[in-house]
Amino acid sequence: MADTPKSSVPGTRLKSAKPTLRTIADLTGFAVTTVSRALSNAPQISVETRRRVHEVAADIGYLPDRAAQRLKTGRTNVICVLLDPHEEILGYGISLMHGLAQALQDTPYHLIVMPNFIDGANIDAISHIVRNGMADGLIFSRTEPFDPRVRLLLENGFPFVTHGRTEFTTPHPYVDYDNFAFAYEATKRLITRGRRKPMIILPPKRMTFSQHLLHGFMTAVREAGVAYEIPDEIDLDCPVEQIRDYMSRRAGEPGAPDGFACGGEVSALATITGMSDHGLTLGLEYDIVAKRTSKLLSQIQPKVETIYEDLTDTGTRMGQVLLARIAGDKTTDMQVLLQPQIDFAGV
Repeated sequence: MADTPKSSVPGTRLKSAKPTLRTIADLTGFAVTTVSRALSNAPQISVETRRRVHEVAADIGYLPDRAAQRLKTGRTNVICVLLDPHEEILGYGISLMHGLAQALQDTPYHLIVMPNFIDGANIDAISHIVRNGMADGLIFSRTEPFDPRVRLLLENGFPFVTHGRTEFTTPHPYVDYDNFAFAYEATKRLITRGRRKPMIILPPKRMTFSQHLLHGFMTAVREAGVAYEIPDEIDLDCPVEQIRDYMSRRAGEPGAPDGFACGGEVSALATITGMSDHGLTLGLEYDIVAKRTSKLLSQIQPKVETIYEDLTDTGTRMGQVLLARIAGDKTTDMQVLLQPQIDFAGV
């Protein structure tokens, strides 16, 4: 009996050879150098030729040898995102990554996501990436006024963009949300609705956007000449149950606030739960204006007025800025401040 060919033995499978530039050249009839330039979208190659080469490459599952590319170009074609666990901001990671993916579509760049824990020494993660040449560019958030990560990257000339600003005199690329405008408009809305003692829950004081929120809030209350409250016992990084318990206790004490500017949907929901412990009704005894990043709050608590932050657009802008920074493009605006989108009824 003849030996059974290996390809027909149950449980085995012959691996096909990995597609190469030569494979694409044989299938298209183009020279290997033409294929290589077409895959790099070289302007010298016609649009039709580039389209055909990319089409065949996709059909056969061609992937470039990244190690070889790095030796040839000195680039990794990798963009690294240090992602923080934003529990306060619903859908933060998903929305941001969706926007980044849109910006990097049809480019050779790949995204690598690394967790960046709030209590960790996050400068170590940056140093590791820069020292080992693990990426061509970096994206990170939760900036501080004199952020050591920004200083390190500026000193090393490493391309990056931050979600948030700093107070360095040396300009650096960023995409940020105008938190001053958010806090100012939210607080003005509460006062317009007749609330005489607004409260704002701020992020930890070390964050730059905590200062922006505080400035916007204080500008609004001082213009109106109303009382206000800023709690020291809680911030936006606190667990939701801690915010709820604080609100519940404060609602039962004298001089409790009657309007709340909430920097996210989680703190808004915690506030509603805490106030309801004392039988207080949203829209009657108190009002909330919250920053919205998803559709959750409007679906379950439509009485909460909101101001929208488009995190998908933020991700797209960050990707565009970083690509321009890597390419040395000096025409693209490297500092983007996104404006709040007000959802108030009748506005």
